[in-house]
Amino acid sequence: MMNKIKIFTDSTSDLTPELIKENDISIISLYVNFDEKSFKDGVDISTEELYKKVEEYSMLPKTSAAPPAEFYKAFKPYIDEDYDIIFIGLSSALSSHLQNAVLAANQFPEGRIHIVDSLNLSSAIGLLVMKAVDFRAEGLNACEIAGKVRALVPKIKTAFIIDTLDYLYMGGRCSSLENFFGGVLKIRPVVKVVDGKMILGQKLMGKRERALNTMLNNVIKEKDNISPERVMVTHSISNDVDYLKNELKKHLNVNEIIETQAGCVISSHCGPNTIGILYIEK
Repeated sequence: MMNKIKIFTDSTSDLTPELIKENDISIISLYVNFDEKSFKDGVDISTEELYKKVEEYSMLPKTSAAPPAEFYKAFKPYIDEDYDIIFIGLSSALSSHLQNAVLAANQFPEGRIHIVDSLNLSSAIGLLVMKAVDFRAEGLNACEIAGKVRALVPKIKTAFIIDTLDYLYMGGRCSSLENFFGGVLKIRPVVKVVDGKMILGQKLMGKRERALNTMLNNVIKEKDNISPERVMVTHSISNDVDYLKNELKKHLNVNEIIETQAGCVISSHCGPNTIGILYIEK
């Protein structure tokens, strides 16, 4: 008889509490650290609280992975109950979080825990997790699900509009000169994930509305190539969500457009008012 299947992800997957609960998904959180104070992403601190602390401390937090012992403690009860586990996590190129999951998984019998490197971040991970949920509902076993999800990793497409370069600058992801000219010229970069790493794509000048429409039109051009299950619009406290969702509903033929909010780890790198569109190619 096939073992029951438990799906795990981490707090950077930016899934809504409703999706997590409805689909019996477990979360292993990363940490955000201000000086000596450490907070579990999404458990001890919210995105709103994060931004208040950035103002209070005049500094960005450092982010860190959960240690292997934390993964072991989360996995063990399910292994003891004869579940097979699938963990889909933050890109191994961005954090040691996934490697720590592997170290914990190696302490259990081979083949019981399947670790999938999303090579991505935010709800791009969430899209893969939801596909794992779909495959579980189809009755596939854990090994088959992990294989199918890995095959989808190159098909994930992401684009985020960053409203301020300050957070990328403070986090060491753009130079002080880029930050200065970005502020003066009102440059809003489009951030993409390529080979598991964040890269600055198009640098869009002018009003935010123009940047949003450029991102939107780039997605709409691909409408025939978008997997029909779901598209995600993910933001870090942005007022533009309804506009993007409504435009996508008009132009895309997909079952659902899901709004999610970026957690503290993602927000600490991108800053407030960041917004993105994420989907899987056919």
